[in-house]
Amino acid sequence: QVQLVESGGGLVQAGGSLRLSCAASGRTFSPFRTSIMGWFRQAPGKEREFVGRINWVSGLTKYVDSVKGRFTISRDNAKNTVYLQMNSLKPEDTAVYYCAAAAVPGSELDEYPYWGQGTQVTVSS
Repeated sequence: QVQLVESGGGLVQAGGSLRLSCAASGRTFSPFRTSIMGWFRQAPGKEREFVGRINWVSGLTKYVDSVKGRFTISRDNAKNTVYLQMNSLKPEDTAVYYCAAAAVPGSELDEYPYWGQGTQVTVSS
């Protein structure tokens, strides 16, 4: 199994920054087997949506248009940890943020079999 644990959420004012972490572990975890780490978010009353993803091996990233230029995904292979650096935060970024793992690149929820428990990010205006 693969376990994912997010951390780093909190309350921040608009224009501020937060960095989320997602630590991966588990008996069957392998950066080569579950090579895609994605970030998703779910705002109150809305569906969970794709934010971005990174390939463990190549470092290639992809982002949804609404966060391009503000959010950056990176990874530390030695720590099996992926980060979501969020800058210039807006109230509409308020959501529970989830990391997820998959074997192939995708942006749909059902393409990711492994999920963390989520961490709350609240951006005040």
